[in-house]
Amino acid sequence: MVTLNRIYTRTGDAGKTRLATGQPVSKTDLRVEAYGAVDETNACIGLARVHLTADPELDAMLGRIQNELFDLGADLAMPAKADEEAGSKLRILDSQVARLEAEIDSLNDRLPALKSFILPGGTPAAAALHLARTVSRRAERDAVRLVESGEPVSAPAMRYLNRLSDHLFVAARWANDAGKAEVFWVSGGTR
Repeated sequence: MVTLNRIYTRTGDAGKTRLATGQPVSKTDLRVEAYGAVDETNACIGLARVHLTADPELDAMLGRIQNELFDLGADLAMPAKADEEAGSKLRILDSQVARLEAEIDSLNDRLPALKSFILPGGTPAAAALHLARTVSRRAERDAVRLVESGEPVSAPAMRYLNRLSDHLFVAARWANDAGKAEVFWVSGGTR
């Protein structure tokens, strides 16, 4: 458990922060960008959950995901080392990715087939989940940039980020009255 007795430290006043390893980095470091976007995703999900009191099933899924996003942030904030002993650091697990996939399938099986792209919006919960989806896609792109720069990111963390946006898309559809309140894109409809 983390104990935070003091909220401000003044150590970031010069644009620097520290990774979980203690290594000082710029606040614009690719790793900081990646776990920052994960934090933004978590906030968007929190906003969606405010509107889900009538859907305890989806609310429970999203509550679990919010906790896992803190795990993901910790994973990203602690670069993996080649000689790292399995289980010695908080890392995303393949079982967490598998759970996301199972929930995607469970929700999607109860939704009507898509015949067009949908416009983000509908119910307040769905709109917030669409926002969370787009922010999670940014987090994934940030993590990909991190990997492409030669920095280590665990494979399960990358898979989790990829499945997360799919989960949030299906969750948004579900939050739109199981697809009944969706607004579809009309190609060229404003010409």
